[in-house]
Amino acid sequence: MRQRAARDQKRLDSGQVTNPKDLENLQSEIASLARRQGDLEDVVLEVMERHEAATERAAELAQRVEAVEAKTEDAVARRDAALQEIDAEAGTVRGERESAAGSVPADLLKLYEKIREQQGGVGAARLFQRRCEGCQLELNITELNEVRQAPQDAVLRCENCRRVLVRTPESGL
Repeated sequence: MRQRAARDQKRLDSGQVTNPKDLENLQSEIASLARRQGDLEDVVLEVMERHEAATERAAELAQRVEAVEAKTEDAVARRDAALQEIDAEAGTVRGERESAAGSVPADLLKLYEKIREQQGGVGAARLFQRRCEGCQLELNITELNEVRQAPQDAVLRCENCRRVLVRTPESGL
């Protein structure tokens, strides 16, 4: 467009066009080309501004992505460390359980394992202040009297959840 406008201006300035109507058309075309060039330059400036804004936004978002990725990496590292601690503690507890299971009679251990399987991993519950900590229900007076009268080595079970009750000094008997 610039080349065409320059060429037309050169023809106008050189005096090659002598016809008044052609001169008027040439001047009109030069003016039209100048307006069109101005409009296109405005569009180009607007596109450049939008591109610059988009580039800035992309850089900002890239920084945010990096920050989120860093937080994710940190969370994964903390999770992995916690899992290692849990695995170590679980190993220790398994060892303690196996050691304690060796001193429990076989029939009681079999009953415990059966109840544990039925109750989602918990086969025994502490009797604490007249309440079974397995089902969180308080034993009625009849059940409490039966627990009081039972020998210390008797295996007692909760009437509600059927777990083995473990009596302690805090049982509330």
